[in-house]
Amino acid sequence: MNYFDGHNDLLLNLWLNYPDNPGAFFEKINGHLDFPRIQQASLMAGLFAIFIPPKHYIAEKYPRHAQKLENPLEVMWEQLSILTTLIKQSDGKMKLCTTAAELHQAKKDQVFAAIAHIEGAEALALDSHALDAFYQAGVRSVGPFWNTANAYGEGVTGAFPGTPDSGPGLTSAGKDLIAQLVAKKMVIDCSHMNENTFWEVAELSKQPLIATHSSVHQLCAQPRNLTDQQLIALRDSGGVVGINFGNAFVRPDGARNEETDLDILADHFCYVAELIGDEHLALGSDFDGVSVPKALGDVTGLPLLAERLRLRGFSAESLEKIMHGNWLRVLERTWGQ
Repeated sequence: MNYFDGHNDLLLNLWLNYPDNPGAFFEKINGHLDFPRIQQASLMAGLFAIFIPPKHYIAEKYPRHAQKLENPLEVMWEQLSILTTLIKQSDGKMKLCTTAAELHQAKKDQVFAAIAHIEGAEALALDSHALDAFYQAGVRSVGPFWNTANAYGEGVTGAFPGTPDSGPGLTSAGKDLIAQLVAKKMVIDCSHMNENTFWEVAELSKQPLIATHSSVHQLCAQPRNLTDQQLIALRDSGGVVGINFGNAFVRPDGARNEETDLDILADHFCYVAELIGDEHLALGSDFDGVSVPKALGDVTGLPLLAERLRLRGFSAESLEKIMHGNWLRVLERTWGQ
């Protein structure tokens, strides 16, 4: 079985903890992902987040990086550079993919396919040419928001239990950004959008609605999880939701408790499949960005999740779609051939 994951924070992990030696990724590093474990797990592809962490978190945990946050665009370029450096050092075992054809070729050649994704577009507002520059450098996916407000609108905020209806929608600059992303045929990630923003994007984009790393609000009332109405809209658009593995996003009590049975995570897959069908269901682990069930551990636990879903009634054909096929399909529909 091959696996395609919709979201990870590896680049942030390397930027924070291995700034002088990102090539440690090809050995053993702390976190959920490194290349030996990716190969062991048969992970074939993933979206790699370029993310500006909160200043208060960096000031407390990583003070040597605090000054860098004064130039967030430079931080974004540094993280993208880490990804391109890894690809150069991979001896042809990794490729930055920007088209559906490249994804399919990488799968055929058994080359790991990396997709560059911006999580939180706040810094793009600092330079009117920034989006074009990142596009030229290979970025093909953008989540306009993280948890905080920016020039484009407001991300989803609030504590557990809470609602995704947490603020106003897009600003005029936000509507312009969505138009630019649509024109470039880039993924527009809905995972950190509040409800008003989600519905505005659904109206403006007319492309598949994609949530790279979200779970089910009905099962876990985190504001960032998707309501039934949002999931149905995602289905109707031909989109996909990558289920977030984070304990706080799957447990009914919203706790960051690693003693989380895999069936609790599997419940979210089962719910989505029953509500909108297995063709709109995928992986969105959030590896290196959240705590995941201890029973899963890290990327090498993906086969354990697949087996748990098989035991819950998913067929081999359905698992092929969920584990990688749906991401390939929706990216081809979004990007074109």
